[in-house]
Amino acid sequence: MIVTLQNLGRRYNKEWIFRHMDYTFSFGKKYAILGPNGSGKSTLLKVISGSLAPSEGEIVYENISTQRILTEGVYQQLTVAAPYMELIEEFTLRELISFHFKFKSYLSGFDLGEVVRILHLEKALDKEIRFFSSGMKQRVKLTLACCSSSNMVLLDEPMSNLDTAGEDWYLSLIERTIGTDRILIIGSNQEKEYAFCDEQINITSYKGEKLSFL
Repeated sequence: MIVTLQNLGRRYNKEWIFRHMDYTFSFGKKYAILGPNGSGKSTLLKVISGSLAPSEGEIVYENISTQRILTEGVYQQLTVAAPYMELIEEFTLRELISFHFKFKSYLSGFDLGEVVRILHLEKALDKEIRFFSSGMKQRVKLTLACCSSSNMVLLDEPMSNLDTAGEDWYLSLIERTIGTDRILIIGSNQEKEYAFCDEQINITSYKGEKLSFL
């Protein structure tokens, strides 16, 4: 998969969050979108995922045969994990995993049992998500995103709510699941979350001026 940003911009009211962004994300590479809190990293990830429309410019999605993928169908090509995403709290872990994989296929070599083993939550399989700690919920989000057969994985602040052991677990998850046939894009301001990335994009380099309406 190849994702090309062409003069991309997004604004809220009179303020441009980012503007004039030209960039190409290629399969097999890992990217870090950097910037301080509130700089627009999450907004850019939402625009790339298709959940937010750009205010100007466009995004071109293509498969490896350079055939164009329609924006309304790009959700089938990607998975996302982010702090603002909600899990279905009334589901047990078993029910949540089964529900998720009705819409996504397992990454090659994975199934329900392997996903649970990666989570280290075998004893919590029939426990409702609402009783999970914030760190357990974050592991679930990351595992569902990375263990799905998606061409692009978007992770926003992936180490949120993880302790030191959880941070090591995250790095192991990335090493095991993100191969040379996917795009990984991480929004972060902590180097330990993205130190392994091939390229870095600082969103503050794409700040636009405020609009003036007469």
